[in-house]
This record gives sequence, structure tokens and C-alpha cells, in this order.
Amino acid sequence: MTGPAGDPSPPSTDGPGTAGGPVVAGRPVTRVAAVDDDRMLLEGLRSWLEREPRLRMLGCAATVDELLAGPGRRADVVLLDLVLKDGSAAEENIRRLRAAGPRVLVISTVADRSRIVAAVTAGADGYLTKDHALDSLVTAIGEVASEGRVHSPELAFALAHDSRPERPRLAPRELQVLLDYASGLTLKATARRARISPNTAKYYLDQVKEKYQRAGRPAHTKIDLAVRVREDGLDAPR
Repeated sequence: MTGPAGDPSPPSTDGPGTAGGPVVAGRPVTRVAAVDDDRMLLEGLRSWLEREPRLRMLGCAATVDELLAGPGRRADVVLLDLVLKDGSAAEENIRRLRAAGPRVLVISTVADRSRIVAAVTAGADGYLTKDHALDSLVTAIGEVASEGRVHSPELAFALAHDSRPERPRLAPRELQVLLDYASGLTLKATARRARISPNTAKYYLDQVKEKYQRAGRPAHTKIDLAVRVREDGLDAPR
């Protein structure tokens, strides 16, 4: 079992970076921590990420309790294994980490679609399998740190086959209109992009709202619709 590690990187000397984070040589640095009970993987992650000037590895731990008790609690992004040997529930681990401040990127070998969807629903900002290249991981960490979401092929597949009753099944044109409108376009611009009339675009939006209402997840405003898009991972690249 690996407990929280000390900060292996040199201290920041150039003042605060974006969102109050550290900077090195004038560049913002993302503070990273990891929770995994595979000691070899943790050592590999530590070794790889220490070579990245854009990242600072704060600590590694075998459980969320260990991480939150050490310097890893100050991380911008926590890499979290979906299944840990302590028997803790992934959803609860994600909620605890998010409540403490860090954003969460799940990295795992688990291919269970329901577990992947549950992790995202609980607040994870993305999912990657452990066989991704280091460059992909570094890019994903940067996206999550910038308040983005990581839509790997595995996550996209899981979301596409999500059959939970609380997730409405939208027709292709309903989905197109929803995504464009929720992204910030006006109703007229949404209709123009879909090559339909504003009245038709409004009809599709009303259908979407009605489906969410029936699923027990009302979405009355544009902001509500944008939240539903993020919750359901509908903004994943298609």
C-alpha cells in the first residue's frame, strides 16, 4: 500500500497561476494526485508525470481516505481507479473528492458500461482506460483542469448505450436541436443550422422538454437544458 507522497517537484516561485494555482517559468501548472491500489501503476504514473513540466504530482494513495489526509487533497485533478480493494463505492469516492475540491478523472480497466455511466453521473469529469498513451493522459488532465470533460471512446460507447429510465431517448433531430440551442445559439440560429423553421425548432425543443419532464428531470429553461446535456454526456463528440 502506498501512502500519500510528498511533493516531488520544485516549489513554485513565479506567483499564482490561473485559478490561484502555481506557475513555473511563467506557465500555469496543474497539480495532480492519484488513487489506485496497484503500487506498480502508481510508481509508473509518478515517474511519467514528474517529467511533464505542465504537471506537478502532489501525491499517490491506495484509498481516498489516505489521499485526503495528505497533500493530495490540494490537487486540481485526481486520477481515480474505479474499483479499489478497500471495497469503497466509486460513486461515493468521486463525490468525496469533488466535495474536497479536486476534479476527478477516472482511469480504469473496468469495461462495465453501467459503472462508467454511474461514475460520470456522480461527478467524474471523464473516463480513460489504462492502456492510453501518456500523451493522451496528459491531454486529458489538462482538459479536466480547464473544467472540460474527457470523452474517450469507451465513455462515449457507455453513454450511447445508457438505457436508464431517467435518461430520455431523443430522436436524432431532437438531439441536434437540443445541442445547438443548449450551446448558446438563439432559437433562430438553431433553426437555421438545422435548416428548419423556428416554429419547427421550437416544436423539437418542446418535445425534448416533455421527455425530460416525463423522466422526472424537468428542463424548463436554456440553462436547464445545458445542465441536462452535461449530465447525460450528450456533448461528447459524435
